[in-house]
Amino acid sequence: MSELPCETDPVGLFAGQHVLAELEGVSPELLDDERFLRHALGEALTQADATVLEVVSKQFDPQGVTVLALLSESHASIHTYPEVGKVFVDVFTCGTRAKPELAVRLLSEALGAEHARMDTVRRGANRVPALVGEEKS
Repeated sequence: MSELPCETDPVGLFAGQHVLAELEGVSPELLDDERFLRHALGEALTQADATVLEVVSKQFDPQGVTVLALLSESHASIHTYPEVGKVFVDVFTCGTRAKPELAVRLLSEALGAEHARMDTVRRGANRVPALVGEEKS
C-alpha cells in the first residue's frame, strides 16, 4: 500500500499536475450562465481539496464565458462555447494535496457533459521526461 504524500511533502515542492480537458454535449444555457459557471468551478475545486482564493469572470457578447480561479496551488480556468455546447477546462495544481483530475470530473458532472476528454501532464519533480538540458538515458 502506498503512503499518501500529501501529509509528508515539504512546503514548496516543485511538482504538480496540469489537467487539460474538453467537455462536450453541454447545455448552451449553462455555458452562457456566468453565475452558475463561477459557482460550479469553485465548488468542484473546493471538493477536490484545492484552495480557492479568488474567482473572476467575463461574459462575452453575443455569448460565452471565461472563468478564472486563483488557487493557493496555482490556477484553473474554463472557456465556454455555447454555440457548440463545448468548454475548455484547464486546472494546474502544485504539490500533491489538490486533485485536479477530480475537479475536472466534478465540473463535468455539474455541467451534465455528455463526453469529456482529459489529459494530465505531470510537471516538475514528478514528471517522467528529462528536464531541458539533461541527458536522456
